[in-house]
Amino acid sequence: MSFDVVFEPSGRRGRIESGQTILAAALRLGLEIQATCGQQHTCGKCRVTVREGFFEKYGIESRLEHAAPPDTVESGLIDRDATPADRLSCCTEITGDVVVFVPEESRADQQVVRKSARAIRVTIDPAVRKYTVDLPRPSLIDACGDFERLAAALRRSYGLDDITIDIDVLRALSAVLRAADWRVTVSVWMNREVILVEPGLVESCYGLAVDIGTTTVVGFLCDLRSGRVVATTSTLNPQVVYGEDVLSRLTYARTNPDGLERLRRCILEGLNGIIAGVAKDARIAPREILETVIVGNTVMHHLFLGIRPDEVGLSPYPPAVQRAIDLKGRESGLDMLASGNVHVLPLQAGFVGADSVAVLLAEHPYAYDYVTLIIDIGTNGELILGNRERLLSCSCATGPAFEGASVKFGMRAAPGAIEKVNIDPITREVQWKAIGDRSWHRKPHAAGGARGICGSGIIDAVAEMYRAGVLERSGAFHQGLATPRLRRGADGKLEFVLAWASETAVATDIAVTADDVRAVQLAKGAMYAGAKLMLERLGIERPDKIVLAGAFGSFMDKTKAMSLGMFPDCDLRNVHSVGNAAGDGARMALLSAPKRREAEEMARRVEYVELSAESGFQRAFARAMHLPHMVDGFPHLRKYLGARPPDPVPKQRAAF
Repeated sequence: MSFDVVFEPSGRRGRIESGQTILAAALRLGLEIQATCGQQHTCGKCRVTVREGFFEKYGIESRLEHAAPPDTVESGLIDRDATPADRLSCCTEITGDVVVFVPEESRADQQVVRKSARAIRVTIDPAVRKYTVDLPRPSLIDACGDFERLAAALRRSYGLDDITIDIDVLRALSAVLRAADWRVTVSVWMNREVILVEPGLVESCYGLAVDIGTTTVVGFLCDLRSGRVVATTSTLNPQVVYGEDVLSRLTYARTNPDGLERLRRCILEGLNGIIAGVAKDARIAPREILETVIVGNTVMHHLFLGIRPDEVGLSPYPPAVQRAIDLKGRESGLDMLASGNVHVLPLQAGFVGADSVAVLLAEHPYAYDYVTLIIDIGTNGELILGNRERLLSCSCATGPAFEGASVKFGMRAAPGAIEKVNIDPITREVQWKAIGDRSWHRKPHAAGGARGICGSGIIDAVAEMYRAGVLERSGAFHQGLATPRLRRGADGKLEFVLAWASETAVATDIAVTADDVRAVQLAKGAMYAGAKLMLERLGIERPDKIVLAGAFGSFMDKTKAMSLGMFPDCDLRNVHSVGNAAGDGARMALLSAPKRREAEEMARRVEYVELSAESGFQRAFARAMHLPHMVDGFPHLRKYLGARPPDPVPKQRAAF
């Protein structure tokens, strides 16, 4: 007998014979799990979690009893805090359909999280500042309270009026002042609240900006005096064990009694791991982080704050709160200064969250006359369109295809993932490059290390298949091609081979299937339709400039993406990738208190377009399913698509 096995968060899936271990199944599917003892059952490093329940998207009923019970060896190796679902993959035999989560620490090849910091222009004016003061000692003729003495010194030396003090700081104030011989450095938030008092002169001042993405989380530790990024740490969002997209997590929170608490505890563990990482790299203590700025989509925002996101998933999708939130470090659950501040940027609307506001802040289209289309591409797609006169936004569910999931050989951006593809339009021979490769694999059957296809790779592959005539404009395979790469798979459906088994590290052909193409069409169709409807509202045909935000956008070939119809036609010289713009906006809000007011103002200015309520959305979506589009022209793609062979039975003139 054989059973369906799915590994998360990679999404790798296959049928495995009964009695095989989880580790053997992972290796068979090209997923490497740490087993430092060489499968001698001695190290206990290959821990995984067997998930329970019916997983609709996989069509699998996963149960703990679908894995053989632990033997004495496994029981002796597994951690004492392990649950019955936690198993060692080298020991656990598969006896039924199962979904297995591989935690990051057990992955031999961790995902490449591409969210580096770029240079930003911002006037340094942080919410937290440090002031050094010398206080007169109390005397019989001057016996005012210690805090009043401190407040008077701050008013006298720096003009700070109406100062308050955090209660925890007040409790320790008297001892600190006397131990410091009345010379202290005071950290003040927004020039109105004392959040820390330190003995002597202390110049160092740190803050943290965090972008909580659905898939990845990244933190930037910044020097609040200079604005310099001192350390950066990133990780997979640990919530992926509860679902790859926001709807899955929203459903989990709503349908499980402790779902919200589990998801919140999960993200807090991830965030505190980020804090520990940046603090270690900067050689500081976590409590030296005086303020943290958080951005994320609406569901991530609610889960971090411990707010039930139920209503966000139900029409008309209202969030619990839209304005910015400030709370204490001790209230947030973050391992930072307990009396420090956590600032969460405002939301725009139901599915357009604080991350989109941060992107808006970073790119500031409201400062220009020309019309800019900003696309933040990820598990969800958020779009902003406009200029200084008017701003529109929308959100569309692109699904996990752009993250490498929902694709037969899809995987996240890790070593071995095919990330670039070229196909000869005449011979249909394939050149590809995988993450970690120094060069392209150009010769057929050359030895390689491909293990799957990541998001940028599937975009490249489908675009090149269309350009080479392997795909028709409808997205269907051209069945008349004479190439061994186009064949019928085990399920009887057509597929196109990118890498032969001898070229891969998984000993099997890596191919793009008809279902993979359709997943890309659905994702890109939703994005294009959203952009189209917003353009129509502004009464224009195409934007003047397109900005591709997000880590995925940075590694996506803009010409190939446009040839798929992921976004409207535009002069390719005016299409720019800006990387993690949400993280950039979070840093701007961390380094400049006025930018927070700007973010609040702009979040209220943007007009949200609810696509599900638009009467023309379905029509626009259906037209956008074609490659690149059913009717819209793409004059800037003439050079790229000019040599494309015609479809076997042309239904209409190609849209160039």
